[in-house]
Amino acid sequence: MNVNVKCSVSNCYFWRDNNDCAAPAIMVTVDENAQANFNVEIADEIMVDLEGKQDAPSSAKTCCHTFRPSEA
Repeated sequence: MNVNVKCSVSNCYFWRDNNDCAAPAIMVTVDENAQANFNVEIADEIMVDLEGKQDAPSSAKTCCHTFRPSEA
């Protein structure tokens, strides 16, 4: 299944023109976990821990853990 993910964080390694996200997987969690390290980078792949489940009261209380600073 192809999914079009949009992201405005232009200094992310996965950011592309038109605010497209080119990450092979996306990890989003609640803000309470903002400092957690869910990403384990193996080459260009991202391994994510999807075992935990939490409810967010709104989209404003969520954060993307896929972000990786661009090398540019």
